[in-house]
Amino acid sequence: MTKAEIVNEIAHKTGTDRATVLNTVEAFMESVKDSLTAGENVYLRGFGSFILKKRAQKTARNISKNTTLIIPEHNIPAFKPAKSFSERIK
Repeated sequence: MTKAEIVNEIAHKTGTDRATVLNTVEAFMESVKDSLTAGENVYLRGFGSFILKKRAQKTARNISKNTTLIIPEHNIPAFKPAKSFSERIK
């Protein structure tokens, strides 16, 4: 499902015009991005959590040049579904 399909479905279910729904969805996604950038997790009860996972430092190899390089420790965004959401999918 794409963002456009989500916007169309929400607009159809709520009777709100697509432009308003699109602005709301965009604002939600921007809020999630801003929170994760600031190092804060986002918790949506009954749906799931957008969290930051820490990746440890590791050594990688460039096979073509036969060299090694160090990839520093860094954070990546992840989504962890709520228990009720996971059970519904099963």
